[in-house]
Amino acid sequence: MSWLDQLFSASSHKQHLITPDEALPGRDTEIAVPGQHLVLRTPLRGRPGPGGTHANGGVGDFGDDKSMIVLAGGCFWGVEEIFWQVEGVYTTAVGYAGGFTPNPTYEETCTARTGHTESTLVVFDPGVVDLEGILKIFWESHDPTQEMRQGNDIGTQYRSAIYTFSDADLDVVKKTAVTFQSALDAADAGEIATEIKPLAEAGGGRFYYAEDYHQQYLAKNPHGYRCHSSTGIRYPA
Repeated sequence: MSWLDQLFSASSHKQHLITPDEALPGRDTEIAVPGQHLVLRTPLRGRPGPGGTHANGGVGDFGDDKSMIVLAGGCFWGVEEIFWQVEGVYTTAVGYAGGFTPNPTYEETCTARTGHTESTLVVFDPGVVDLEGILKIFWESHDPTQEMRQGNDIGTQYRSAIYTFSDADLDVVKKTAVTFQSALDAADAGEIATEIKPLAEAGGGRFYYAEDYHQQYLAKNPHGYRCHSSTGIRYPA
């Protein structure tokens, strides 16, 4: 067996999405995260509601003047770095979404036994950049036609996904997917495989914040790993 065959054999099980019964048990205690974004100096988490619980799938309340979306497009370090540089983005945070294990660790997520994909929460001011503008960047900055991987990063934790917080946002996401698919079709570049769902209907229905050292990782480690397996196709104007 060649080294390439061995690599594929070792990683192929990680390309299988698990069922809830197969998921690791996780834990009741949330993973602690910093209070402030290292680059933007804004809160990583929204305000808690009555009783100290965080609404919006564990994210909290950032106020009526902010919109939110959860995006997964491969290694979350690189995805987050792209979006904290976008004008109008208020804050970003990396975490795990779409799976079943509560409050997973990074090591658990890497086993493909949580069902989660590495995700980035993007909170933005729609008066400066609208949701379509955010999604234009998302579609162009990774390869949504690759299933359960991005480039050399193989496994369900690297799958492309968009999780929304409202029905109106879900409609916008679906329309942009149709628009970008038209550009892919024109270039014979494949079919979008992105998982598109309301966050409330994705696995356990929550965004779980990743560990402190993952938050704004590429600001702490500017020469760190980035995986941008783009199609090279532009989103139609």
